[in-house]
Amino acid sequence: MRAVPPCGPSRSRPAGPSSRSASRRQARTEYLGPLVVFAGFIGLWYLLSGWAIDSVFAKPSFLMPPPHRVIAAGFLDNSMIRGQMLQAVWLSAQVAFLGLAIAIVAGMCLAVLMSRARWIERSLYPYAVALQAVPILAFVPLIGSFFGFDFSARVIVCVVISIFPIIANTLFGLLSAESGQHDLFTLHDASRRQRLLKLQVPSALPSIFTGLRISAGLAVIGAVVGDFFFRQGQPGIGRLIDVYRSRNDNAEMFAAVLLAATLGIVVFWLFGGLGRRAVRRWHESTGQR
Repeated sequence: MRAVPPCGPSRSRPAGPSSRSASRRQARTEYLGPLVVFAGFIGLWYLLSGWAIDSVFAKPSFLMPPPHRVIAAGFLDNSMIRGQMLQAVWLSAQVAFLGLAIAIVAGMCLAVLMSRARWIERSLYPYAVALQAVPILAFVPLIGSFFGFDFSARVIVCVVISIFPIIANTLFGLLSAESGQHDLFTLHDASRRQRLLKLQVPSALPSIFTGLRISAGLAVIGAVVGDFFFRQGQPGIGRLIDVYRSRNDNAEMFAAVLLAATLGIVVFWLFGGLGRRAVRRWHESTGQR
C-alpha cells in the first residue's frame, strides 16, 4: 500500500521563475502604459502648436506655445513668475482641501442620516440633487453677496460643488450591505450603532472612496472657479490664469493651467491611495485585473 500523506496544512511554495517574470511584466505594463500615453500627449501638443494651429485652425501660433516654451516661461526663466505660481497654487490647495474636508463631514453625516429611514432620504435627497443640478456659476453671486469675496467664499464654492458625490456614493454604500448580514446582526440583537459601524460602514468603504476621489477633483475645480469670480484677497491659481489671459501671456497661462491640473491629479491620487489602503484586498474593486 502507498503511504498516505499527512493531512496537515500544506506549505506554500515559493514563487517560481514564471510567477516572478509575470510580476515583472505586469509592473512594466503598469508603468509603460502611462509613459506611452504621456509621450503621445506631448507629441500631439507639438503637432498642434507647430503645424495644426496655423494650417488647420488658421490661428496665430503664439496662441498655443510648445511645451518647452511653457515650461521655460512658467518655471525656469523667471523666478518671480515661478514664485507667484507656487504661492497661488498653494492658496488654491488650501481652499480645495478645506472645502473638501467640510464637504466630507457634512456629506457623510447627511448620508448616514438618510440611511436611517426612508422618509428622511425622501425629504433630503431632492435638495441634494437640486444643489448639484444648479450650475455653480448661478451660486457665485449669491455666495459673494452673503459671505463676501475672499477666502471663505471660495471655500463655500468648493463645498457646494463637491458635496453631492459624497452624499450619493456614501448613501449607496450604506444601503448596499447584504440582507443576509443584516439578518445575522438582527439575530444577535445588535444595536443600530453596532449595525452602522460594524456592517454598513465597512461595506460602504469602496463606494465612499469612489465619491471622495470624484469630490477631490471637483474641489480643485471649485477653487479655480472661485478664483475667477472672487477677486479680493490673495490670488489663487485661477486668478493667475485670468491675469495671464488678459495680458496675452499664453506660455505663462498654459503653465498655470498645467499647475492646476497637477494639483487635481495629486489630490485624486491621494484619495485613491487612501482608498486602496483602507479597503486593502478584501474587495474586488482593488483586485488585480
